[in-house]
Amino acid sequence: MKKIVLALTLIATAITFNACSNDNSSSGSYAYKVRMTDDPGPFSEVNVDIQAVEVKGSNGQTVLLNTNAGVYNLLDYANGADTLIATSTLTDSRVNQIRLILGPNNTVVVDGQTYPLSTPSAEQSGLKLLINQDLVADIDNSILIDFDANASVIQTGNGTYKLKPVLRTVVAAISGNITGSIAPVGTLASVSATSTNSLVVYTSTVDAEGNFRISGLPPGTYTVIITPLSPLLPVTQTDIVVEAGASTNIGVINF
Repeated sequence: MKKIVLALTLIATAITFNACSNDNSSSGSYAYKVRMTDDPGPFSEVNVDIQAVEVKGSNGQTVLLNTNAGVYNLLDYANGADTLIATSTLTDSRVNQIRLILGPNNTVVVDGQTYPLSTPSAEQSGLKLLINQDLVADIDNSILIDFDANASVIQTGNGTYKLKPVLRTVVAAISGNITGSIAPVGTLASVSATSTNSLVVYTSTVDAEGNFRISGLPPGTYTVIITPLSPLLPVTQTDIVVEAGASTNIGVINF
């Protein structure tokens, strides 16, 4: 089945702490943004009910952000699109943890039918992400949350689905992207990028216009495989170099 990348920058958050002074904090002011991106599966919609965003700083204090609570369809944020859901300003120079608190209104749409997504653990304690990010004053500090919807939505029975989030965090300023497109447009295909150093695999999918984007890649050299639905054969490109803060466009892949 195909994977659809939700490049969902769900949270572009700027956060605020009134932190107590200690060895790990400073008196500066730090703009902070949290963004989310992703890869979904064979779904028409993946709706996630974001109720709150919290952060924890170097002093251990938890701060609730100014959150625009609501239900967000991850598939609305494909190939680099994003939306701002919370803002504030930090006085702590380090973010150790981000927590996404979900409400009960999480659903998936398959073949026109809407099914609830059960998320018991997320509703009770939230989705905790350890990041340990040092902030720099007078710039927009950002973090990218990669929410892999294809791996996160699990069918547990006939018409029964569970949300078991698979997340990773990437500091946007020290990562890069791979972009490209395929022809003919309309071909269903998935895209993977494998690091030649760590053999870690990052995935995405081709959108309706034939474009794809794999975000949040550590700098390095990658092998990219574009895999269409059969009977077409995959196309492999090797030695694709990714640099921090830049996008590498591999052009049009013809089938």
